[in-house]
Amino acid sequence: QVQLVESGGGLVQAGGSLRLSCAASGTIFRINDMAWYRQAPGKQRELVAAITSGGRTNYADSVKGRFTISRDNAKNTVYLQMNSLKPEDTAVYYCYYKAPSRYPYWGEGTQVTVSS
Repeated sequence: QVQLVESGGGLVQAGGSLRLSCAASGTIFRINDMAWYRQAPGKQRELVAAITSGGRTNYADSVKGRFTISRDNAKNTVYLQMNSLKPEDTAVYYCYYKAPSRYPYWGEGTQVTVSS
């Protein structure tokens, strides 16, 4: 079992910044992928950014150049630094963890609201 606890969401004005954190605990495998997804009202959940345990990253086109994903393997924690936030970034942000040949795990989500 893996537990994911997110923090760092909130309300921010357009152009502002937020940093999300997600701490994983439980049975953590050394090789794993972690990611941030988001879901806005009435829309499907979408990938925002992902990072492998080796540090390889992948971003949605809509956040490239504004968001940065990083991780601290010693702390089993993944971060999402969000800069130049836009109202369309408003969503519930979910942390994701998956190890090879294992089921994926999701956090409960943290609300990010960007006002115009």
